Amino acid sequence: MSIRALIVVDMLNPYDHKDADRLTAGVEQMIEPLRSLLDAASRRDDVRMLYVNDNHGDFAASRDDLVTRALAGRRPDLVEPVVPPDDCAFLPKVRHSAFYGTPLEYLLTAAGIDEVVITGQVTEQCVLYSALDAYVRDFRVTVPRDAVAHIHPDLRDATLRMMELNMSANITTAAACL
Repeated sequence: MSIRALIVVDMLNPYDHKDADRLTAGVEQMIEPLRSLLDAASRRDDVRMLYVNDNHGDFAASRDDLVTRALAGRRPDLVEPVVPPDDCAFLPKVRHSAFYGTPLEYLLTAAGIDEVVITGQVTEQCVLYSALDAYVRDFRVTVPRDAVAHIHPDLRDATLRMMELNMSANITTAAACL
């Protein structure tokens, strides 16, 4: 049986940065498809959920600290539906890619995973760089277009097209990717 990883990128966000208003507009559109995808993945034995989240420069922050800060932020309604379950792997990151400076590649390889489904935010930033790093590490990449959030709609469209063409990524919907 082939096992896939569902990677949730940077969804623990207090939305207190300069692009937050533009980003939250994109998150509002994708939160329900992402929640449905997380629910579907939690019921399957062939999908491993992993959360990778920016630590926002706080190297002492724990998973619980990041959850608490995000829920206390400007848009807890966009955080609460996607809080990681306690039994889910959680990796802090400090740069754009979910792979950079994290043990993500090791975890995926050790679990025999060869396909990653990348969700979260921001499509034209962290999702893109995580997809590229997955691709150059020979993982198959799937991105559900309705379960990633953007800041700039034109860059979202270009980014998804670039992932499809240059990384052979499967660009699909949340309902069709599992």
